Amino acid sequence: MAGATAPGPARQPGPPVPPRPQPSAAHDVLCVNAPAMAASGPDGQLRGQGLHGFFRHGVRTLARMELRLGGMEPLPLQGTLTSAAAARFVGSVRVPGDLDPDPALTVERLRHADGAETVTVRNTGGRPARLPLEIALGTDLGQLTDIAAGRRSADLPGQVQPAGLRWAGQGRAATVSARPSPHAVLAGAGVLRWDLEVQPGARWSVDLRVELESPSAGRPPTGRGQGVPLPWSEPEVRADDRRAARLVDRALDSLGGLLLADADRPTDLYTASGAPWRFGLTAADALWAARMTLPLGTRLAAGTLRATARRQHLAPQPPAGAARPSEAGGSDASSSPAAAGPAAGGSSAAGGTGAASPAQSGTPQGTGSPAAAGAESGATGQAMDGVIPGPLRHGGPELPASCTATEATLLFVTVLAEAWRWGMPRAEVAELLPAAERALGALRAAVAEGPDGPVGFVTDFGRTPEERAARPGPARCEVQAQAHRAALQGADLLDAFDRPGAGEWRAWAAELRERFREQFWIDDLSGGRPAAALLAPDRPVPALASTVVHLFDVGLGAEGELHEGLLDREQARLLAQRLVTPELDCGWGLRTLSAKSPRFNPLGHRSGVVRVQETALAVSGLVDAGFEREAEILLEGLLEASAHFDHRLPEMYAGEQKVADCPPVPHPAACRPAAMSAAAAVHLVLSLAGVRPDVPSGRVATRPASTAPLGALELTGLRVAGEPFSVRVSRIGVAVVEEAPSFLQLAAS
Repeated sequence: MAGATAPGPARQPGPPVPPRPQPSAAHDVLCVNAPAMAASGPDGQLRGQGLHGFFRHGVRTLARMELRLGGMEPLPLQGTLTSAAAARFVGSVRVPGDLDPDPALTVERLRHADGAETVTVRNTGGRPARLPLEIALGTDLGQLTDIAAGRRSADLPGQVQPAGLRWAGQGRAATVSARPSPHAVLAGAGVLRWDLEVQPGARWSVDLRVELESPSAGRPPTGRGQGVPLPWSEPEVRADDRRAARLVDRALDSLGGLLLADADRPTDLYTASGAPWRFGLTAADALWAARMTLPLGTRLAAGTLRATARRQHLAPQPPAGAARPSEAGGSDASSSPAAAGPAAGGSSAAGGTGAASPAQSGTPQGTGSPAAAGAESGATGQAMDGVIPGPLRHGGPELPASCTATEATLLFVTVLAEAWRWGMPRAEVAELLPAAERALGALRAAVAEGPDGPVGFVTDFGRTPEERAARPGPARCEVQAQAHRAALQGADLLDAFDRPGAGEWRAWAAELRERFREQFWIDDLSGGRPAAALLAPDRPVPALASTVVHLFDVGLGAEGELHEGLLDREQARLLAQRLVTPELDCGWGLRTLSAKSPRFNPLGHRSGVVRVQETALAVSGLVDAGFEREAEILLEGLLEASAHFDHRLPEMYAGEQKVADCPPVPHPAACRPAAMSAAAAVHLVLSLAGVRPDVPSGRVATRPASTAPLGALELTGLRVAGEPFSVRVSRIGVAVVEEAPSFLQLAAS
């Protein structure tokens, strides 16, 4: 045949690729007490499957703990968390030969994330129970990161040790010890055995302890040590809607299980991002958790700010005697307060009144830029000066992945400014101010000025100017909102501590508002909406995503007032109405992507799931903006969803449309607990009282939701300026402050 080509050699089929294991924690019972956790099925058995096991410092210390009584596994009756760190499992066993239909033996397992488990056998029958108890143990000492990716190594051989077993391999070792000691230890099978005789009405117990002998190299973060108090007050919530109190109580319990501290600074606490998948510090998530719990005190914010400042990128300093980059204004940066914050290992004066160049104070003015300075010095680090590092985050089907460094760097300024308003001591704020100034400098460096992005808007901090020029990235809607808020709150800090640049930042924020309202707004038949991102002045990304809720999060300002947002009043009204349509609101909360999108996926991280934090931000932001009907709709969806998760909201769940008598669908990759969703649950309830302090000016205002969506609400045990604060909101939305520091003037609600 004309034009035909001779067939090539037949391709030989390769060996079949085995399916990748999918470890799922969606239905596991997960105990968390950072840096330790334990996961199993509802029956309590650790079977070495998926994420089953005890973990510490990211190492699986024990993968299998399978219990048999008389050769039988207990029939599972109940498995539930009793706190974030502990669980209780109950099962029953029929005594061999017993004709009574009721089980005579019950087996209770009390487990703690730290590696302790107590097994209790009770005999409620009428005759003695004589049978063996066997516990089969094993471990691979695998890394959590490998296990989460579906990789599972073979169990290591066990070695007999006094009262238990020991395993060693991969530079680590783990032990299991029992009290009382087992009657027999079978090292080859990894079995501890006791020959029991339990009399009628009696019980028998054994305590098991799992320990990691050799933690990973270096000094890994520790948990909250003995004697270190929780970094927040323990509030009492009373509301007509009883779901509110349970939600706050369990959210704080979950947050307590995620607390970490650097090994050499055990009193500076911050939250791990979440368990089991992100069981370490992600700066953006930790800062969100700190910000949302500010009504309970500023200690978590202070610890988190110091921990993230220690990780902030610092530009390399020129050798002694060398000329400084031109951007430094010719001053000696090493002698200025801006160069000696916690990230640099120094501190500034309490008043923070030292002079600084525009670059050091982060002002948006000046002819130099970090990019130019980096080119002159030949150091890429100069361009990244002030950036707080963070991992990549999935951007969904419409946008590329983004670096959480952008969010963390901007949020650092906001958390410091708002912690100062809530009463963080001035000396502590001054110590952290240089890090905030460097963060503002990083913001200035990320404003697109040419072909590397939409002119005048903020792009990704996680890429150098060279990378941005080679591959221009989008200016995301939520990043503009976060940058605008950071600029205004940064200006407040600069003014209060007599630093230069406040006026320039306010002017820049005003220009950003004008540009945003003109270029980001897309008119459509429903009145319009903001674009998800901007690729160029005439190239908006028209997707409608839940990230638009950040436009309502405008930030706390002076005397209890809120800063102006990027939207004008009419645009805000149209967006508020759009949020509660079925396009975004599935009935359980806001979907991350419009259900009308052809790429909508109810289980997609950024293409359809409900992310608790964004819905909670929408509720508080809508109340602040005066759109209380819309806020109440979203609030009810989250509260109803929380009841289906035992009032422990996970990081996310499926964005399927709510159907009567059907619970929300769990997401298999959701962290449970997650710092942001737990803190968001606290914020969801506490924000409805509308407490807005400005401790530096000696004032506190209350602006509660006038519709009182929880009915009567009473909050005691809050903290303003480190002292008790209590407020009561009536069923008609009137707030009465019942306890407050004597030096604060109360503003009318």
